[in-house]
Amino acid sequence: MSEPVLFEQSEGIALITLNRPETRNPISDPDMIEAILAVLARIEADLTVRVAILTGAGSAFSSGGNLKKMGEQGGVNDPLPAQTRRNYKHGIQRLPLAFAALDVPVIAAVNGPAIGAGCDLACMCDLRIAGQSARFAESFVKLGIVPGDGGAWLLPRVVGFAKASEMALTGDAIDAAEALACGLVSKIVPDAELLDHARVLAQRIACNPPHAVRMTKRLLQKARDSNLETVLDLSATMQALAHATADHKEAIAAMLGKRAPTFVGQ
Repeated sequence: MSEPVLFEQSEGIALITLNRPETRNPISDPDMIEAILAVLARIEADLTVRVAILTGAGSAFSSGGNLKKMGEQGGVNDPLPAQTRRNYKHGIQRLPLAFAALDVPVIAAVNGPAIGAGCDLACMCDLRIAGQSARFAESFVKLGIVPGDGGAWLLPRVVGFAKASEMALTGDAIDAAEALACGLVSKIVPDAELLDHARVLAQRIACNPPHAVRMTKRLLQKARDSNLETVLDLSATMQALAHATADHKEAIAAMLGKRAPTFVGQ
């Protein structure tokens, strides 16, 4: 069997590709979960990685759960409910926690259907752009289950409570145009140009001072769920660190000297 996740890195940009196209890249299998976690840990530890792109091989971004295995003995759905709960906590629920802990920004390049946990996976990323054939569905209810991977927390923070409720309670799919209208994605591009556009966006991020980018991502995440006083205090702390970096000094010098800056992550 092929590697569940492919990894490439060039000029500070990491490309992560879910690599089970024959089953539309489900993310619920243990080997896929472990492979994604390993890649996230790798890019978090490597300060030369400034931004990552996540996409799917083949015609789908991710089908979410592996339906064929969902009902099998030893699958996530155990005859003992307490064990099923443990399977979720020690399995797929590790993914949103890992993405939340990641300082490196991640762009989801949604190249086709992102269904169920696949939709939630896109929401775990910081930015999302879609190919024209992309579709999104918070479809758990159609299987008689709930979003077990954190979707009830993730989706409302991306599209708002009302739209998230509509998607989760109907389970209906939306196309790329509707995803753009509700803020689930920021751009729609032709399918054949998706990765090119994702790389251009990644380069726009990667050209900035890497420590400032990582701290800005963390500050945005904390601000999402904190009060103003807490965010102001954290902002002051991060700003003190940012002012002390060589890249900040280089940015000021380059701007005053009317030249292009060179940021080295110091």
